[in-house]
Amino acid sequence: MALNSINTNSGAMIALQNLNSTNSELQVTQQRINTGKKIGSAKDNGAIWATAKNQSATSSSINAVKDSLQRGQSTIDVALAAGDTVTDLLGKMKEKALAASDTSLNTASFNALKADFNSLRDQITKAVSNAKFNGASIIDGKTTKLTYLANSDGTGITVNAKTLSLAGIGLSTTTTFTTAASAKTMITTIDTALQTATNKLASLGTASTGLDTHLNFVGKLQDSLDAGVGNLIDADLAKESAKLQALQTKQQLGIQALSIANQSSSSILSLFR
Repeated sequence: MALNSINTNSGAMIALQNLNSTNSELQVTQQRINTGKKIGSAKDNGAIWATAKNQSATSSSINAVKDSLQRGQSTIDVALAAGDTVTDLLGKMKEKALAASDTSLNTASFNALKADFNSLRDQITKAVSNAKFNGASIIDGKTTKLTYLANSDGTGITVNAKTLSLAGIGLSTTTTFTTAASAKTMITTIDTALQTATNKLASLGTASTGLDTHLNFVGKLQDSLDAGVGNLIDADLAKESAKLQALQTKQQLGIQALSIANQSSSSILSLFR
């Protein structure tokens, strides 16, 4: 049985508790709408927050992996561009050697072809020595391999170097011909060098494709991690919007209920009239 008391208003106490609870829920909902997150800090849900933070850190670190792989692609692309130049130069060298093997040539013509041949040979060295990206080269013969990041743990993916310098394709800085006969022999030598160069370029092309494939995988992995983190901490704004409307209505009703409960004490005055 309820007491008619001015010291204790049980109805008002209950109404206030309910209103405070509604205000607390409303504050949480408003925060979720403002931030777009249902888990904004460790106090919201420590376990989920920790998991999301770890996965976010992994996703962020993958940016360094992508940068490394893209640097590797660029290094190989530069090498392939230089390789195309080398094969073109070898083709021209073969042409000069073939022309010089003609025994009907006079001395002036032969010497001009020889000079052209030597110039083309020297251009190979220039092309290879300048084929660097960010200071790194995979075809100049000064390194055996380059290793790039493969995942967030620091594991590497290795690309073996393919030397395209004169020595790397079976020639030298003194490779030339002095007679029509030696020019004819040089044709075979250049053919061998050209085959060696194209084989090495094919291998580099395969390595570039491998980096590209892994880069695509890493990009998809990062997207999956980001989506997973979103599933853990992102708020369903449609749901929160509906909840906001309900709580605002509940808050108004709670205020009215508290007002009614507070007015109940004044009815005691009628007992003393």
